[in-house]
Formats: sequence, C-alpha cells, structure tokens
Amino acid sequence: MPEDVKVSEEWRKIPLLEKLAFIKGKAPRKFYNFKEKNTIRYLTPEYLRGRNHETLYCNINEAEIVNDDVVLLWDGSNAGEIFFAKDGAIASTMAKIEIDEKLHKRFFYYYLKFHEPIFKYQIKGSGIPHVEKDIFGLLPNTFPPLPEQRKIAEILETVDNAIEKTDRIIEKYKRIKQGLMQDLLTKGIDENGQIRSEETHKFKDSPLGRIPEEWEVVELDEVADIRLSNVDKKIKPNEVTVKLCNYLEVYQNEYITSTLNFMRGTITKNEKGKFMINKGDVIITKDSETFEDIAKPTYIKDEIKDLVCGYHLCLLKPYTNLVNGLYLAKIIGFHRVNKHFQNLANGITRFGLSKDTIANALIPLPPLPEQKRIASILSQIDETIEKEQKYKEKLERIKRGLMEDLLTGTIRVSSLIEGGPDENKKNTYP
Repeated sequence: MPEDVKVSEEWRKIPLLEKLAFIKGKAPRKFYNFKEKNTIRYLTPEYLRGRNHETLYCNINEAEIVNDDVVLLWDGSNAGEIFFAKDGAIASTMAKIEIDEKLHKRFFYYYLKFHEPIFKYQIKGSGIPHVEKDIFGLLPNTFPPLPEQRKIAEILETVDNAIEKTDRIIEKYKRIKQGLMQDLLTKGIDENGQIRSEETHKFKDSPLGRIPEEWEVVELDEVADIRLSNVDKKIKPNEVTVKLCNYLEVYQNEYITSTLNFMRGTITKNEKGKFMINKGDVIITKDSETFEDIAKPTYIKDEIKDLVCGYHLCLLKPYTNLVNGLYLAKIIGFHRVNKHFQNLANGITRFGLSKDTIANALIPLPPLPEQKRIASILSQIDETIEKEQKYKEKLERIKRGLMEDLLTGTIRVSSLIEGGPDENKKNTYP
C-alpha cells in the first residue's frame, strides 16, 4: 500500500498467516471426458484461464472441492497465479485458500490478484517453482469493513463481467471470420455478392483443389516482385536513417499501421531503394524457429514515411494490375496456400525460405474486382474485431485503475453502500 495513502480508522489489520488455511488439491487416479455418476468437473489452470474449453471430470471422492473459492497456483512455472474458482475439483498444483470470516471471498480474490506480482517475484525452488506460505506475511494486511469489501468486489466484478462479455463477442467475430475466409478464399463471391457453390456455379479442378471456373492458379512471382531483405539493426555512420519494420512487427500484427512504434536504423541508399515499404505492400516472415511460423503475412495499411523492411523478412510488391495487396496477404496466410511454405521450409534448428520457394508458391487468383470484394469483406470483419479488442483494453485499464484506488483505500466507496457510511460500522468487526 502506498505510504502516502492514509487508511481510514475503520480499516482493521488482519494477520493473514494466522487467519488463512491452505488445502492442497489432489491428483485423481482417473479422468472422464463426460459427466458420469459421482464425478465433478476437474479445474486445471488452463481451464480457469479460459484458454482450454475441454472439460474433464474426476471421481468426487478423490477430489478437493471448491465452490466460489479463492485458489492459488502453488507449484509450476506459473506458481503464484490467483484464481476465483467455480464449482469443481482443483488440480494437485493448486491450493484452496480458506479465509477469515472478516474477509469477503470475492474481495479477497481481487486483493490477492492486485498483489499477484509479489507472489511471482517470491516463488522459490531450483526444480519446480513453488509458493511459500510465508509470502502472505509480506502483504499489506489492513482491510476495510465487510460492507465496503462487498461493494468493492461488486464494482470490480461488474468490470470483469464486461470484459468477459467483450471476450465472447471477440471470439464470436473470430469464428465468423474463420468461416468467411474458408468460403471467400475457396469459393469466392460473385458479382451479385453471393458466395459461390458448385450447385449454382461452375467449378474446375486445380493444383490447389476445386476452384471457381473464373479463377486462375498462378505462381507468386507472376503477381508480385519478391525482395528478401538483408537489412540489419546496426546503426552505421554515413548511412541514411530510417524506421525499421522488424520481425516482431510482422509476426504480431495482421496490419502494419502508423500507430506502431518502429525502431530506428540506418541503411545504404541502395538498400533504401530496394526495401522501402509502401502502402499496399505485403511482408512475410522468411525465417523462424518453428515451421508453423513460416510465411506469416502482414499487410501495409498506411503510408509510413521512411519505413524499411528488416532482416529475416520478405517484402512483396504486388503488381496492382493483377493482384490486390490485402487479398494477397489473406491468401498467403490461408492454410491451403500457407502449407506450401511450411512443407518446403529448410533447416533443422531454424527454418527458412529461399527466394525460389517463395516465387514458386501457387495461389488462387480471382479476377481483380472479385479480389477487391473479398478483401473488403475481410477488412470489415478485422476492423470489427479490432474495435472490440480496443474496447477490452480500455476496460482492462479501467479495472487496473479501480483496483489501485479501491484496494488501497485511495478512493472510498462508503457513500455507495446502502445505509450510508454508518452501515460500515455495524457488526463489521468484533
């Protein structure tokens, strides 16, 4: 708690080491993929993070049960992570924290989540990292009355619910995008705005499978100028200062925009002429430690002055009379085309693409007006997803600010409690 924050006299100290109990999870002998008699949901860290929706069950008699409880990840590489667990059985790497009656469960979860960095910093163990119980003695131990704890938890939970709702919206649009890409990049969209099907339109065989009769299959170097960059990050005297679009910018972003923070570098005038990036260009990763990350594309959405393509990347300059840049980026990232790069990437500990491999890649090529229609639809869904992601980031900033203010007593919520500030003084502490 910041030293300059004056805690209200209504806040009381609770010696956490004396008032908390820790109950370790158990390792069941058997798991079930479906709910059966006398089984209960098995709560793994990945499941609690919302990243793994696969549900496992275990025998209820072999489990440590939680139900709206605060849970600590006790062991492992992510030891110190805090969860609020719904009904289920916790894994053996976790511990349920049983709390004092003067602490509200959901409030205490947010309190621990706010101090989670302390747990992460203090984990010990030369083998498997683990959390020592003594860490709880290092935490600030002054807490507001129960009515105030409940109100703080209610406020933070409201923001959490908004974040979860936004997450669900993002996932919904991502599923829509996946379906659209499958349809648009294999069947296309006719001049009436309808997705083609073999029942209503003519298709033909091709090296890439069945495609609309109007489409061609071409090699990549027929529709784009291919330039393998050798521009490094060194700053050298007597060279031209530029912005560098490096590997991470390409790997982490589907679109390169002027809002990104580019590092500075220097290049020769010859390199600047060859590797200067323009709006409408496409860049792909040329090298990677895993073949799955080969040929990840990004589209240059904005015109960015003095931006140059960096090392381990390939700059594609589309021939705009033949191919739309955004369509090109999308089709290179599509599994039907991308697997060509993965299959032909050479290397043992590091994978790379030669210029010939890139040049010989086959891509389906609709007529240019259709490419633009496809690109427009996919761009719209990308913009919708980006809008929701920015809203989620805003909510997360709001939550961090609220946690900082409410959990330290910088801002009080007494006036928001039904019955007013006096309610805090009723039957709160003995």
